[in-house]
Amino acid sequence: MLKAGQVLQERYQLKRKLGQNAGRQTWLAEDLLVPDELVIVKFLVFGGEVQWDDLKLFEREAQVLKQLNHPRIPKYRDYFHIDERSLWFGLVQEYIPGSSLKEQLIQGKRFTETQVRKIAVDILKILEFLHRLNPAVLHRDIKPSNLIWGEDEQVYLVDFGAVQERSHQEGATFTVVGTYGYAPMEQFGGRAVPASDLYALGATLIHLLTGCAPGDLPQRNLRIGFQEQVNLSRSMVQWLEKLTEPAPEQRFKSASQALSALESGMVPDKPRDSQLMKPAVATVVNNSGCGDLFNSSVPVPDEIQGWNWGAFLMPYLWPFTNKVWIGLLALVPQVGWLVAIALGAKGNEWAWKSRKWRSIEQFKAHQRGWTIAGLFIGIPMAWIYIAIIAGFLGSL
Repeated sequence: MLKAGQVLQERYQLKRKLGQNAGRQTWLAEDLLVPDELVIVKFLVFGGEVQWDDLKLFEREAQVLKQLNHPRIPKYRDYFHIDERSLWFGLVQEYIPGSSLKEQLIQGKRFTETQVRKIAVDILKILEFLHRLNPAVLHRDIKPSNLIWGEDEQVYLVDFGAVQERSHQEGATFTVVGTYGYAPMEQFGGRAVPASDLYALGATLIHLLTGCAPGDLPQRNLRIGFQEQVNLSRSMVQWLEKLTEPAPEQRFKSASQALSALESGMVPDKPRDSQLMKPAVATVVNNSGCGDLFNSSVPVPDEIQGWNWGAFLMPYLWPFTNKVWIGLLALVPQVGWLVAIALGAKGNEWAWKSRKWRSIEQFKAHQRGWTIAGLFIGIPMAWIYIAIIAGFLGSL
């Protein structure tokens, strides 16, 4: 029986039990060979409820972790076994100071759209790394308890106990693992694919936003009904819907595609039966007029990015039709030029967020009009203003 203070392998001193279920225990321990180094030791006792499949998954976790090198995945440290009336297997890995997202949910925390976007970006970058390996590594058990919000404000993916190195052999079958509500149907059918991890991530994000486990939310046509439980931007709702499509072929094809769609606010249309033979066309989600001028997590279409000459050349008039009232500071002589430069650099983004536009085309046409006005009115007015100032200074 394991107990606090016990030293294993003449190296790992057990400090505190973190969790326990059938045949498994997780401990916080100190590595006596490395001063002040804390580690996580996961134990599996062979026999009883623990069978060969459990041991194979445990050994596979050790083998996979040993090969992984990513800053947001706990690093492998050691693997050993001890024989004390029962045969115990131990897996030692890096300790990540922080708390799991499940712990934060239990404490009553509700996550904002901005926080969930950060978590999504962090995990998608980890999945990009895992899925690009050869063979691809599938986590197969993404859920709030397996995401750690570190003390360094970074999100970590832990617990690779259900991990699978994806076989390239056609028709290969996999061990059925996963958690109800987070794992998609194809995974319970024994055929996980990279899009299966994307579904689990989407279900996890829905849990963080609603405070309710996805298995407890209403469903329609196997889709998680979360829309009425949240107050999100339209683009975020559509992105989550795409991520949690029941059919894997209707989800994002890869973590990279999901990440690109999240950052750009562009979500591909769902294919219809009559369109199955046609290439999918991406549509832009119009999230204009959303406010939050200085919130960089709010997506702005790539098509409108760039320098705004109308705002730069006529900073004292441009704000009125674009509703960027911060631009009125251009009327203050001491900061006018600085405001003009700021409007030139950020004008497109701020105008998109400040006012509701019918379409990107309307937005671009409006800004072109201001550019023309700036060239024919703004520049001459600037020269007249400079001439007046120069004449005034010359008379002093």
